[in-house]
Amino acid sequence: MKVQLSGTAGPFGWPEPACGCASCSRLSPGHRVPTSIVLDDMVRLAPPAGLPLAPPASLPKGYRMTVTPDGHAVSGPDRGRVLHAVAPEDEGRGDPSPSWAEDAYDLVLIDLLDRPQRLGDLRRRGLVTARTQVIAVHLDHRLPSEAELTRRLAFWGAHAVDDGTILDTRHLPPPRPTPPRRTLILGGARSGKSAEAELRLITEPDVTYVATGPAGRRDPEWLARVRAHQRRRPPYWTTIETTELATLLRTATGPLLIDGIGTWLTAVFDGCGAWDDPAHDRPRGRRPVRFGTALDAVAARCDDLIAAWRQTRAQVVAVSDEVGLSVVPATAAGRVFRDALGRLNQRLTTESEETTFVLAGRPIPLLT
Repeated sequence: MKVQLSGTAGPFGWPEPACGCASCSRLSPGHRVPTSIVLDDMVRLAPPAGLPLAPPASLPKGYRMTVTPDGHAVSGPDRGRVLHAVAPEDEGRGDPSPSWAEDAYDLVLIDLLDRPQRLGDLRRRGLVTARTQVIAVHLDHRLPSEAELTRRLAFWGAHAVDDGTILDTRHLPPPRPTPPRRTLILGGARSGKSAEAELRLITEPDVTYVATGPAGRRDPEWLARVRAHQRRRPPYWTTIETTELATLLRTATGPLLIDGIGTWLTAVFDGCGAWDDPAHDRPRGRRPVRFGTALDAVAARCDDLIAAWRQTRAQVVAVSDEVGLSVVPATAAGRVFRDALGRLNQRLTTESEETTFVLAGRPIPLLT
């Protein structure tokens, strides 16, 4: 099928007329107009504003369309298969999918800005494969810029096209770039580092989320943070709570999201009894301070983690705290922990294909 995209923006275009947001102000009027999708010059799958969608009963001979829970599924005379994934507020509506709408699509036109995990769900169910073209539509000022759109779509294995583009369901998409095997995301408190890490894997169908922090069942504030993270994650991801990161890195094969290294090191300090190690109170002279037994054990755990990080075959995205920019801890134990985490971050960065620092929600790639 020939698929013409006369427009690719949200219902009000991008930029929106009279909108004063930074995203819209960066673009010239009419940069992208509302999404309009026409198949073979006959079937309006997403018509311009004011025009009705072609009802299934009136389709030309050889075309079939069903409104499924995933969106509008269409097949053509040439057996090309297209899905226009509906907006999240319409998700779950529609008739049960017929058998012909349960095979992999040739082309998926999808709004990825609100809930990109919908693409991961399509992949999980085999409806999107390596042979499926995935095109982002309904683009608008939910993103700060076209550059950010391009950055995210690269993670998600999707593409954006200009208004007026004509696609063909017979064409195969370009090969999806191989993601970095090890990515470290650094940032301070409330910097957006966890959200950035989740962004990297949000469209993957089989991710293990590794929580290294305490359950926090008696701390309402911590429990609220945990629940906020859970709401962002796809329900089909697997979540495990463990501090045995070295073992997991050596055995895992699917994508891992580890959040985070700082809470893991806190648990290691707890387990080794390192907070009360007398080495904290030794005077600092020209000679290096020798660790006590507990701090030696912490150092050994860190060495084991680095060795496993270096050896892992899984795709790993890990979050860690950048504590060196905050106030100097008031206690000797706090300063030792800060130094230990700083050294661990440096070592992880050295063994990572990619490191990103997140500041005020903005990712800053760190060059190797």
